[in-house]
Amino acid sequence: MTKIDIISGFLGAGKTTLIKKLIQESLGNEKLVLIENEFGEIGIDGGFLKEAGVQVTEMNSGCICCSLVGDFGKSLQEVLSTYAPDRVIIEPSGVGKLSDVIKAVQGVNQNVEICLNSTTAVVDATKAAMYMKNFGEFFNNQIESARTIVLSRTQNMSMEKLDKCVSALKEHNEKAVIITTPWDNLEGVQILKAMEQEHSLLEEMMGEEEICPECGHHHHHGHEHHHSDEHLHHEDDHHHEGECCGHEHHHHHGDECCGQEHHHHEEECCGHEHHHHHHADDVFTSWGIETPHKFSEDSLKEILNELANNNQYGVILRAKGILPAEGGQWLHFDLVPGEYEVRNGAADITGRLCVIGTDLNTEKIQELFGV
Repeated sequence: MTKIDIISGFLGAGKTTLIKKLIQESLGNEKLVLIENEFGEIGIDGGFLKEAGVQVTEMNSGCICCSLVGDFGKSLQEVLSTYAPDRVIIEPSGVGKLSDVIKAVQGVNQNVEICLNSTTAVVDATKAAMYMKNFGEFFNNQIESARTIVLSRTQNMSMEKLDKCVSALKEHNEKAVIITTPWDNLEGVQILKAMEQEHSLLEEMMGEEEICPECGHHHHHGHEHHHSDEHLHHEDDHHHEGECCGHEHHHHHGDECCGQEHHHHEEECCGHEHHHHHHADDVFTSWGIETPHKFSEDSLKEILNELANNNQYGVILRAKGILPAEGGQWLHFDLVPGEYEVRNGAADITGRLCVIGTDLNTEKIQELFGV
C-alpha cells in the first residue's frame, strides 16, 4: 500500500521548502516519489528539488484540477508501477483547488493500492488575510479541504496578528490541525506526525474515530468541510474596500490587491452577480522563458525590486527562476508580493524564469529582464 500525501499551498507559501525539510529530516529511509504540478510554462521546482535526490515527475500542461484530471490516474499508475514507492507526495499548483486534487486521487483509488495519507495546506501567515480577501475562491478551498494547515513565516509576526490569522483560518476549517511554530524550531518528524493526524485529542478521548481498513489510520466521521465563500474573514485592516452589499468580491474588482491598485469589472457590484467557480486558467496567467542571458546579483535585485513593487507589470503573485551569473555562478530567486530573495545555487541546463499573476503585461516583463 503506497501512502499518498497532498501538500498544497497558495503561490509562494513554502511548499517546496516544507517538502525538502520533510525529506531531509523524516523521510530519508522511504522510497519516495514527488509528483509536481506547476502552473506556468517553465518547470522551475524540479531544479530546486533535484539536489534532495527526489524523483520528480513534472506535469506542466495545466492545473491538476482542470486539464490534468483526465491524465492523473494514468500518471499515478505509471509512477507506482515504475518506482514502486513507499510514499508519493503530490505538490499541486499554487493556484489549484485542493478539493479537486483530492477527488482526482480518490478517483484512481479503486485501480491502484493507495491510501490517501494526508492533505495539507501550507499558508504564508503574513499574507493569508490578503489572499483570503482577493483570491478566496482558490485560497479558501485549500484551507477548507486540508486536514492539516502548516503556517509559514510565523516568526515574522506579532502574537496579535498570528492570533487573527489562526482565527480566520478556523472560521473556514475548525477541525484542521494548525501548526503555528516556526519551522526552524520543529523537526520534520513532528510536522509529519501532525500531517498524518486526522483527529483531535478531544475526538480521540470521545472515541469518535474509526480505523481505515486500507491503511490502518484513524478517520473521523463526517470530516469533509463544505463552506461557501460568503463566510470570508475580514481581519486585515487594509483590505476592506471590496465589500459591497454584504457580499465579498474576489479576484480583482478595483479594490487593493497585493498592494497594487487595479480596476476591473468582471463582477457587478450591488447586482449580486458573483462568480466563484473559475478554473485557475480563467483567473491567473503566467509568463516564462528559458535564456542563457547572464545576470549580476545587483542587476537581478534591481529587476526584482521593480517587479515586486510596481503595478505596471500586473498583479505579480509569484516569480521564481534559476539564472546564470558572471564567473560561473548561478542565482536562484523567489518573489512574492512586496518582497524577494536571491541566493547562490546549483547550475541548471539553462537559465529559466517564470512569473505568475493576474493581468500580466508580458511585454514589459520581458523588457524588464532584458531577454
